[in-house]
Amino acid sequence: MALKVKVGGIMEDVELSEPVSPTGQYFNSSVLCVSVICILEFDNPIDDSSSLALINDVFLPINPRFSSIMVEDKDGEKHWKRVEVKGEDHIVVPRFPEGLSLESYDQCFNDYLSKMAMDPLPQTRPLWEIHIIKYPTSNASGSLVFKLHHALGDGFSLMGALLSCLQREDNPSLPLTFPSFHKAPKSADNEIKSLISVLPHALSGAMNTVLDFGWSVLKSSFLEDSTTPIRSGKEGVEFRPINVITMTFSLDKIKQIKSSLQVTINDVVTGMIFLGTRLYMEATSEDARNARSTALVLLNTRSIGGYKSVDEMVQNQEAQIQWGNQFGFLHVSLPELHQNERSLDPLKFVHEARDIIKRKRNSSAVYLTGKLLEFVRKYRGPEATAEYIHSTLKNSSMTVSNMIGPLEKMTLSKQPVKGLYFMVVNVPQSLTITVMSYMDQLRVAVGTEKGLIDPMKFKRCIEQAFNMMLNEAIKSK
Repeated sequence: MALKVKVGGIMEDVELSEPVSPTGQYFNSSVLCVSVICILEFDNPIDDSSSLALINDVFLPINPRFSSIMVEDKDGEKHWKRVEVKGEDHIVVPRFPEGLSLESYDQCFNDYLSKMAMDPLPQTRPLWEIHIIKYPTSNASGSLVFKLHHALGDGFSLMGALLSCLQREDNPSLPLTFPSFHKAPKSADNEIKSLISVLPHALSGAMNTVLDFGWSVLKSSFLEDSTTPIRSGKEGVEFRPINVITMTFSLDKIKQIKSSLQVTINDVVTGMIFLGTRLYMEATSEDARNARSTALVLLNTRSIGGYKSVDEMVQNQEAQIQWGNQFGFLHVSLPELHQNERSLDPLKFVHEARDIIKRKRNSSAVYLTGKLLEFVRKYRGPEATAEYIHSTLKNSSMTVSNMIGPLEKMTLSKQPVKGLYFMVVNVPQSLTITVMSYMDQLRVAVGTEKGLIDPMKFKRCIEQAFNMMLNEAIKSK
């Protein structure tokens, strides 16, 4: 389809592929320019001799958006325009000083990530970059950093694309497998109980919908969280330097807590994050220990049980596994840290996190929020909708998102991948937390505003929360 569009400020006729999705327009607007950074850590020093071939033969064919730029037609609608891609323009190989200690290279790597996060992706070429870090850190002999604009797709789409470039180390001919999320089948007794509880459940859901949707609108429009040790509340916080730290937890130990409490892994991880955050707030300022703080918990809204192939995400329209941005969010108030909570009942945070999120899922607030965004876009345009989303993020204290990774060890071009994690950057918040599973481990990455949050202190508080919960779970057996 040929349309007259604005390219470099000049109107010209070009062939367009597909229109940019509404969410893609929100994330690449005058008020929001959000990217996702994915880091692959390698066992051995990186051999980048085949990098251009991988880009041209493997990465670019995944989706046309990786070979497209965003352009605007005469009516102000944005479309993807296919362009010729020069792989070398998208590869960056930084140079650090030689002969440093691992600790010094850790600092170099973190400083580089911070700078990369602040640097906008050029709009004149496809919205992605690959950074090859050939220096060792405490976690890896070398690292590969993908920076992808959020307008290309959500974390599920982008992670699925990257994982499709990787193979199993034990048998490259077999596909990577992922943890199952299918619910256990209900017994006959449970089905009868479910039928009996339909009406109360529906009434409860209706009430929760009214309360949660109203609260979400108020939080997005007027009600800001308090200024605390985890929230500066400053304008333009998305442009301030960040620190990125990670920590690794054993999935077996997390499952031990899960089994003891009869909850889900997500419940355990969310409770650990909430408790660790409150411990950090208390350790930093006693007055702020229970200050009003809200987390945005991101949800994948696809009706699926795990990753599918990229072809399915792009082509399978019936299975609701489409490529793109398909997610919602819940406003979740952090449970309060009561006096002597740490020594008495740290597992309370797991139950509270589970109960809050379960109650909010038992409502249609996420659906109604999506409809509200559509309404704003239709009558006020995508820029106004982006401003609403920006306000939603800015008025809360933190964002928590998680993704599943493969059960098997992976390789990229026969180079073993030791670990992986991701981070969402250029978000108007002082604290962003992401969670990613890989093999038998869970990687938690924390992005913090420099000068406000002490990253190592925050890391110790999260680890302290995990150890408290594990010890309590062992004692309660």
